[in-house]
Amino acid sequence: MTHTGDKPFHCAMCSKRFIDSTHLKRHFRIHTGERPFHCTVCNKQFTDNGTLKTHFRIHTDKTFQCLVCSKVFSSDWDLKKHCRIHTGEKPYHCTVCGEQFSRNDKLQEHVRMHTGEKPYTCEVCGKDFSRNDKLLKHSRTHTGEKPYRCEVCNKQFSQRESLNRHTRTHTGERPFECQVCTKRFTLREHLKRHSRICPAQQAPDLLHGQS
Repeated sequence: MTHTGDKPFHCAMCSKRFIDSTHLKRHFRIHTGERPFHCTVCNKQFTDNGTLKTHFRIHTDKTFQCLVCSKVFSSDWDLKKHCRIHTGEKPYHCTVCGEQFSRNDKLQEHVRMHTGEKPYTCEVCGKDFSRNDKLLKHSRTHTGEKPYRCEVCNKQFSQRESLNRHTRTHTGERPFECQVCTKRFTLREHLKRHSRICPAQQAPDLLHGQS
């Protein structure tokens, strides 16, 4: 089957097709949230054995640790890139607008804002994207994948931002504050809506008790 290109096994959730039942079973865990492979060192769980093996190298291979935040990396180069977060070093700069970046890949992403280049294409609908992470987010609209799970109620989401918004319904956190009346909101959209009708903004003297 792998030689003919046939894919007789299809997912009942999103209709994606696979060459054998093993690949289908691995894919289906995206929908169920099942993570049967766990690390014997830190108990982190994974959907497939390959990802577990890659993770396990953090514990077994030679590692490089950040002296500031103790984060561990598999190579000296990755550690150096990370350290720029702490030092503020930004050796890469845009020749168009002068904006600086700590990593070359971030510079390349930025440059596409000027050039309009969109090298990442969705294989399903043909839509183009300037960044690979945006393509991955978009792809979930086709696959139905929801990799982000709420630790409180187990509800799943396709985007991390959606999970963060949902989590606030449990924590009560309200990170968005009106700069005029100091009222706080769980969602940025709610703050924007409030800002248009904020009484203190319409009549700022009332905020200070003036007639």
